[in-house]
Amino acid sequence: MGYGFYYNFEPYVPVAKKIDNAKTFVKKRLGNKANPVVPQDKKIVQTFWGQAWCNNLESYTDYENRMPRGRTYIRNGSVVHLEINKGKILAYVAGTHTYKIEIKIDPIDKKLWNKIKKKCTGEIGSVVELLQGKLSKNVLTIVTDKNEGLFPKPKEIKFNCSCPDFASMCKHVAAALYGVGVILDKEPELFFKLRGVNHLELIGSSVNVLDETKDADTLDNENLESIFGINLSDSLDNKDNKDDNSKNKKSTKVKSKTVSKSTDKIKTTKTIKSASKKKTAKKTVKKATKKTVKKTAKKAVKKTVKNKLQ
Repeated sequence: MGYGFYYNFEPYVPVAKKIDNAKTFVKKRLGNKANPVVPQDKKIVQTFWGQAWCNNLESYTDYENRMPRGRTYIRNGSVVHLEINKGKILAYVAGTHTYKIEIKIDPIDKKLWNKIKKKCTGEIGSVVELLQGKLSKNVLTIVTDKNEGLFPKPKEIKFNCSCPDFASMCKHVAAALYGVGVILDKEPELFFKLRGVNHLELIGSSVNVLDETKDADTLDNENLESIFGINLSDSLDNKDNKDDNSKNKKSTKVKSKTVSKSTDKIKTTKTIKSASKKKTAKKTVKKATKKTVKKTAKKAVKKTVKNKLQ
């Protein structure tokens, strides 16, 4: 009897072929809804939210030795589909077969969420700043805190893969978790959807700097001065002075316009009068000249007649 044993090894399939097979499988199931995940660079994640997601997972001893197993898979495009919903991640990863991964993330505890919002009050300027990760050191410390931050702890993460690997976290799950970081680079708002909270509430808490005992619709000078950083009494006085000055300028302009108009009228009247006088004088001169000429001519004729008769 020989020592040979029968081993049922799967035939070797190139990685590219496995990925093509997986894409075909997903397309049959999901059609155009398939969402493959491929990093844009050798560095898997680029932005704050993507990096913070991956750094958080790698920081736990439960995952630090297992997460790296998925790096090769995410880099070569083995994650052929990944979608993020409220409290749930669904992925398909190419391997010897196409494996389905389901990851469940517990929502943030309401008390913890309210605590984070209070800590962030007045610290976040806009939605753009929040989603781009352009945050102060204080806010960064708050949201990335391992105990009381926004990111899930290992006990809040549950996952399942259809592969035969019995490891608590297989390379397919690790690849899917890295894939979440890649998606958060492009759509950071999905992180808050995954954690079951509305990111706009962080902005709302930041702009709500009014005293809770006062009506937000009736702002007093002190609140407005603290918000806009100006002295309202001085600014209002300046505004009143500007208004008075503008009124005085307007009245002066009106007066000057009236005076100029009346002056123009007087000049026009004088010009007309002088013109009429000139015309009258010309007519008078013409008449006088005609009369003189006639008289002179008559006298000259009379003298000539008399001389001839004599």
